[in-house]
Amino acid sequence: MTTEEFVQGLYREKQGLLQFYLERLPQADGAPATQYITLRNGQQLTVAELLDNVLTNAFYSTLLGLEGSASIGGTQIRYELRDPAGNSLNDGDLGGYAWQYFQNDGNEPE
Repeated sequence: MTTEEFVQGLYREKQGLLQFYLERLPQADGAPATQYITLRNGQQLTVAELLDNVLTNAFYSTLLGLEGSASIGGTQIRYELRDPAGNSLNDGDLGGYAWQYFQNDGNEPE
């Protein structure tokens, strides 16, 4: 497995969780995923947008923490990740792939 495949897998997991949660929202007047939540600053987000933002931030910050460019639980170190075959999962550009998939929706940078 490559670094990019590792990040892709986590991105697919995030997308799957988002779909899982959206499918389980109670159905009321209108689709719950399109109902708005007003934040303290007045910004409005749909329930779907809020869930997407929360999951994206959780996965993205975890990947940056594993890479060592952000902290996990107040500790900032680079972790060594290996698959069962011994291949390093973060010898490539983990942060770059994390940005590409989680902040750029899997699209190639422009």
